Amino acid sequence: MKKSLLTLLAMAAMSTTALAADVKPALVYGTGGKFDKSFNEAAYNGAEKFKAETGIAYRDFEPTGDTQGEQAIRNFASRGFNPVVAVSFAWTSAIEKVAAEFPDTKFIIVDSVVDKPNVRSVVYKEEEGSYLVGVLAGMASKTGKVGFVGGMDIPLIRKFECGYEQGARAAKASIEVFQNMTGTTGAAWNDPVRGGELTKNQIDQGADVIYAAAGATGLGVLQTAADNKKLSIGVDSNQNHLHPGSVLTSMVKRVDLAVYNAYTDTKNDKFTGGVQALGVKENGVGAAMDDNNKSLITPEMQAAVDKAKADIIAGTIKVHDYTSDNACPK
Repeated sequence: MKKSLLTLLAMAAMSTTALAADVKPALVYGTGGKFDKSFNEAAYNGAEKFKAETGIAYRDFEPTGDTQGEQAIRNFASRGFNPVVAVSFAWTSAIEKVAAEFPDTKFIIVDSVVDKPNVRSVVYKEEEGSYLVGVLAGMASKTGKVGFVGGMDIPLIRKFECGYEQGARAAKASIEVFQNMTGTTGAAWNDPVRGGELTKNQIDQGADVIYAAAGATGLGVLQTAADNKKLSIGVDSNQNHLHPGSVLTSMVKRVDLAVYNAYTDTKNDKFTGGVQALGVKENGVGAAMDDNNKSLITPEMQAAVDKAKADIIAGTIKVHDYTSDNACPK
């Protein structure tokens, strides 16, 4: 009896070791660069948190062009990495192909949906978080004019702008909203000079709060706003610290959670495929408040954003999703 018990314990220990060995995480970023202080860096932070907590290392890759993403995803899968996280809608077709080729590998795609049993698709209700920062922009604006600078001109980024516009109009019905997109290719995520030029043009038209949803391009937006003593709004990661007292808030999009949860769930044998949609209610998006922007947020502004958040969760405010009909209500 004693011998069989010891044998069972030894087998259990071996199976636990085998399970841990099966977790060999990989991460493929979008084309904006790992340290964009925004979208990709949020993903990196999630992977780093998992590594710090578990001691399990991960491998990552920074594609510089659209063709490199599929190569990297297939390369990781063929070398036994599991799970493989692809951070960007740009890797949708790549995940569709590679997930079919490697049915025993778990894949996660952020910002797109791939209908495969071994794929988890994590999407966000960016319109809800953008509505919250829009409320703050509308209340903070002294000119009654605010701006938006997007990265690549795609429905996803229009979704940010539309939510922002709805929030700004809820705060100030007469507000004027300027909008510009940086480009139509992946290069639009990594052009801070162009981001700065578009911002200066909006400032010249009277905008005094400019929201950037443009990856590393947004760094030029934030810098130009600060140089011209105007307010900016960061995106994806909390960017309030980049220009304290100039960044009104940041629309935080918890890409770090998508990566961390994917790795943790795989490690704990709790991975599930399907779609996860993260909004205000799920703490997937929100407006960042900290010591860096405390002086810019009045009690009235804080109360307004808290009420808007509660109303979105309760369903009394329904923020229109641009991607549902490719239109934004005026």
